[in-house]
Amino acid sequence: MTSASSNRPIVLGVDALAPGATPVAWAADEADLGGRPLRLVHALPPTSQDRRALGAEQYREELRERGRRALDEAAALALRRHPDLSVTAAVAEDVAAPALCRESAHAAFVVLGSRGLNRLEEVLSASSVTVPVSAQAHCPVVVVREAEDAAREEPAEPYVVVGVDGSPSSAAAVEFAFDLATRHRAALHAVRVRRSRRSAQVDEDAADEELRQLLDEATAGRRAAYPDLTLTRAVLLGHPVEELARASEHAIGVVVGRRGRGGFTGMRLGSVPHGLLHRAHCPVVTVPAPPDIGH
Repeated sequence: MTSASSNRPIVLGVDALAPGATPVAWAADEADLGGRPLRLVHALPPTSQDRRALGAEQYREELRERGRRALDEAAALALRRHPDLSVTAAVAEDVAAPALCRESAHAAFVVLGSRGLNRLEEVLSASSVTVPVSAQAHCPVVVVREAEDAAREEPAEPYVVVGVDGSPSSAAAVEFAFDLATRHRAALHAVRVRRSRRSAQVDEDAADEELRQLLDEATAGRRAAYPDLTLTRAVLLGHPVEELARASEHAIGVVVGRRGRGGFTGMRLGSVPHGLLHRAHCPVVTVPAPPDIGH
């Protein structure tokens, strides 16, 4: 890791309507563990045409002040947890998703809370943040459900789950998962999910063995760099979203790669990370492929 990359902040998107203590706690803890600064960002979207006609400046200043209060509350919570943490805050004059995507170009990763919108709302709502940012950010994005315990009490034997599928973004996800597990002194559970073809022409045992070998290859390089980390590997049969959600039920987080570029944001994100945003019971980390990898 270069000194430039080690100084990249963890960016937390702060929602004035539903700020949530859990995402703040998660981001502050990660910043402290990684020795990184924490940057809090609240987005102030453009005022609608109707509002511009009815005292726009006063209304906008009220929104700006509400955002500042949310940032102050988030900063106070972060500093109560970690008094020596470097915390900065900013109001971005833009819609939340593009503002946070710009921030992501200079971030280690972005942390978002989830309001619990359904899948259609997450994609189509004007207030949607988790899907477009997870699909378009330049860095990994962590989505933390508001319902999770803000105290972040980790299990007696903490673990991280990473989904592996052989893609460039999956390789990046594996690297992120190794780092996350190491920071938390947690075990890492690498999972490859195979859908059953239910065909007499398919040798199920041979298919599983081939995937086990690919799973071993996907983690072998990083394994050498983390000799003290406990690593387990498993090939599971079923639907990737269901199996990864089940495997990560009590995990610190589940890490998956992002499909890539172009198209509708939900399709761009990929069906597995999109599904995990709604099914996982732990933070979901979506990792893009390195920028020099073609898609």
